[in-house]
Amino acid sequence: MTIERLEPGSSDTGVTADRSSAVRRRVNRALPAIVVAVTLVAVWQFYVMVSGIRPQVLPSPARVLQQGWAHRTDIAGHAAATLQVTIVGFAVSLTLAWALAIAVDFSPWLRRAFVPLFVASQTLPIIAIAPLMIIWFGFGLLPKILVIALATFFPMAIGLIEGFAATDREAGALLRSMGATRWQVFRYVRLPSALPRFFTSLRIGITYAVVGAVFAEYVGATSGLGIYMATQKNSFRTDLVLAAVLVTAIVSLVLYLLTYVAERMIAPWALSTENRAPENRPTGSRA
Repeated sequence: MTIERLEPGSSDTGVTADRSSAVRRRVNRALPAIVVAVTLVAVWQFYVMVSGIRPQVLPSPARVLQQGWAHRTDIAGHAAATLQVTIVGFAVSLTLAWALAIAVDFSPWLRRAFVPLFVASQTLPIIAIAPLMIIWFGFGLLPKILVIALATFFPMAIGLIEGFAATDREAGALLRSMGATRWQVFRYVRLPSALPRFFTSLRIGITYAVVGAVFAEYVGATSGLGIYMATQKNSFRTDLVLAAVLVTAIVSLVLYLLTYVAERMIAPWALSTENRAPENRPTGSRA
């Protein structure tokens, strides 16, 4: 009876220790970046205080936060517009990337035909394409979606194509020897093996999506963080421009972190083994 009482407590203690260790590990990894960021902000604040530079040229971090909070309603409305455009445009880009990557994987001819075009699409400067999109399609949602698709399609499509190509050939041959169809091999071997590279490219693409949306709005829009920055720049409100930049960075960071949540839910095996130190394995696990 004594042993039965101790076992649950011992197990709970082990789980708690593992969780605490994981939290400490994440904090230790984030600590250098936090220290550098705090140092840069402190230097920025100190320079503004001792130099007496005008706020129109370089406002202090405190002023940026103060004015950003004072105009939070306007900034939040524009941020919501940018987020909507980002999600819609990225969803379109994601759908096209999956569809074409699967088609390319099933057809070597399509691979030879489309992959060079994917690479060539990255030579098109977005800074030159975005104004043309506005001229051709106006100030609605479509030109912004196209700009985001051009900015994000390539990394996700190439990540998937290379992930499919990197599949273990022996595993595919084993399934085929057991009578599996081409689709079954794709579903049970090629698709799972491609997900780690896909989520890596997804993280790259989602950050490009926010930048693409802001730039498209900056060129021409009726709402969004891009047009808000342009308006405040013309009014010499550098503090509000930097406040909008800060919000853009926060939106990008949140979307970036959400890709890890999606990865853990959809493909937990795709998480890098580097995130797990040997000492953090559960008690009794095999190396």
